[in-house]
Amino acid sequence: MGGDHAPAEIVAGAVQALRQYDVPVVLVGAPRVLYEALAEHDAARQIPIVRAEEALEMNAGALASLRRPRSSIAVACHLVRRGDACAVVSAGSTAGIVATAKLRLRGQQGVLRPAIAVVLPTAPRPTILLDAGANAEVKAESLVQFAHLGIAYAETGLGVANPKVGLLTIGSEAEKGDKLVRRAHELLAAAPGIDFGGNVEGHDLLTGAVDIVVTDGFTGNVALKAIEGAVRFTFGELRASFAENRLARFGALFQRSPLRDLRDRLDPEAYGGAVLLGLNGTVVIAHGASRANGIASACALAARLAAGGTVAKIGERVAATHRPHRLWS
Repeated sequence: MGGDHAPAEIVAGAVQALRQYDVPVVLVGAPRVLYEALAEHDAARQIPIVRAEEALEMNAGALASLRRPRSSIAVACHLVRRGDACAVVSAGSTAGIVATAKLRLRGQQGVLRPAIAVVLPTAPRPTILLDAGANAEVKAESLVQFAHLGIAYAETGLGVANPKVGLLTIGSEAEKGDKLVRRAHELLAAAPGIDFGGNVEGHDLLTGAVDIVVTDGFTGNVALKAIEGAVRFTFGELRASFAENRLARFGALFQRSPLRDLRDRLDPEAYGGAVLLGLNGTVVIAHGASRANGIASACALAARLAAGGTVAKIGERVAATHRPHRLWS
């Protein structure tokens, strides 16, 4: 029921996920509305519906979501907690999803702060950025945990073996950054199970220098929005150039395939959305403007993460960092 184009595009994406990716889906929301939307795709008998009496508005904040315990996102999280579903996918309010998921699914044991992980369209393989907005203020120890969360995601969601981790700051030297970043650099460099590649700067985010970039949620969200804005601006300028210049349009005919490939690689819907890591359940937050393709991709991503045991791998990594205290007699 969440998303700028809900429920029509959400339902269409669910049908596509089932038929194209063979991902079984349960829709949560207003039964009559969802049934009618499924009937348009001749899928009313293929996808079950679970009733939810309320739905969060797209501008709903964390407090508003907590006041609606019967919202569709709350019911979806309850299905995962009860074991009737393996993951939650929603294109609704990010703040509402995060707050509800934290309350319903709870943080994994030992996880200091759940984090939002997003995929950046780098080459030759994508880069994971986290935290992208769940925690505006963190401790250095949380940044180390974010690295472990990102590693589990990279291995199960993207199939990356031995991913390299970078720390986002204002310079490549170890002493660059504020007190938080400098301390995080020390901890990451000494952390077992983490291939730490050192500091990365803003201009390194799209170079593929590392597989995982960790930062606080404030900085990560600003960086993500800056990248999204730059991509939109660039393609807008390209379209304007082609529209105004006949020679440019003629040249573009010979570059259609590369331009199409670049557009698809930079399309956020191709990656399925952000993932809220560190909870006792898999939660994928699709873009609010997602169409059917984006929702289908989000469902496929959720299925991969659940099948790959991402939650369990995060638990193992976090448990390994908490060594029992030695008893002295």
